[in-house]
Amino acid sequence: MVLKGQKVDLGRFERRGGEVLLGGDLLGRRLINVTGARLVRANDLVLGCVEGWWRVVGVDTRLRSRLRALLPGALVRGQGVTPFLDWESVEPFVGHVPSARLKMPFGRLAMLHPAQIADLVEAASHEEGEEIIGTVGADRELEADVFEELDPEHQVEFLRERSDEEAAKVLATMEADDAADLIGELDQERREPLLKHLPWRQQRKIRTLLGYNPATAGGLMSPDFIALPGTRMVHEALDELRRTALPDETVTTVLVLDSERHLSGVISVVSLLKQKRLLALLEEVKSSPPLIFMPDDELAEVASKMADYDLTVAPVVDEEGAVLGIVTVDDLLEMLVPEEWRRRVGALNNE
Repeated sequence: MVLKGQKVDLGRFERRGGEVLLGGDLLGRRLINVTGARLVRANDLVLGCVEGWWRVVGVDTRLRSRLRALLPGALVRGQGVTPFLDWESVEPFVGHVPSARLKMPFGRLAMLHPAQIADLVEAASHEEGEEIIGTVGADRELEADVFEELDPEHQVEFLRERSDEEAAKVLATMEADDAADLIGELDQERREPLLKHLPWRQQRKIRTLLGYNPATAGGLMSPDFIALPGTRMVHEALDELRRTALPDETVTTVLVLDSERHLSGVISVVSLLKQKRLLALLEEVKSSPPLIFMPDDELAEVASKMADYDLTVAPVVDEEGAVLGIVTVDDLLEMLVPEEWRRRVGALNNE
């Protein structure tokens, strides 16, 4: 120990603002291993002298580290040097720390994929999950992406405690089909107030989707897609693709419409990119849709046919041929994967 000054304060210790106690706030508690995108438990802390200062340099997550503190020395001898996680690769939960100035930093969590963050939330306690959600809330789009990746149980859990205004902010940023699925999981009396707080365009899309059976093509489809008249040129279609803010999975195929705005054909983005005739009309380079679904078609039929035709996107139309939406393979897989398979093991296991 190095003393600064001539006096030693023997008074009772009081935590200062922003301080984290190694024993009370970290040891034995769970942390986020940002590098591995999983929760770990700090069974031991490793201190090191760095440039003359004693600092926390690592975290030992192994159960044996905890045993060393509990068992007689003779029982744990001979284990040698134990590996540990670099302190720079972990992030502690600080919600329990009584300091208003302290908050989990956003930047490091933002480096993770939304699905990885959702894994962490699902593996965490409610309080820990709230801290993660609250942190990523600094970026509304990332927060919405994380909500889309959460299982329905956790979506409802974290939306239930928000006001209608705050919940609507999350739903407004989500994809319309995912937002409709989430609203469908909420209590009936909560749905209408939430819908009224949404922008009218998002509200209209969600109300339309809620009108379909979730186990049909209409209930699964996304209302976001690119559809262009056949009189548009190839280079115009490419420009439209460059400008769109729609998710990548919904713009792998351009739908081609006739003069009455009914579906007349499709053309993949790959085919557009390969086209050497940039002034060619879309109606000249389109192909017939391999599959077209009606909104009442059952999911089993949709899945079987899309697998047979090896498709990633298929249009859904009404009886007159007007496009209502598209079914994407990622949404289809999410719907068909058994619930128990969705429990992501990686984040649940402590190192």
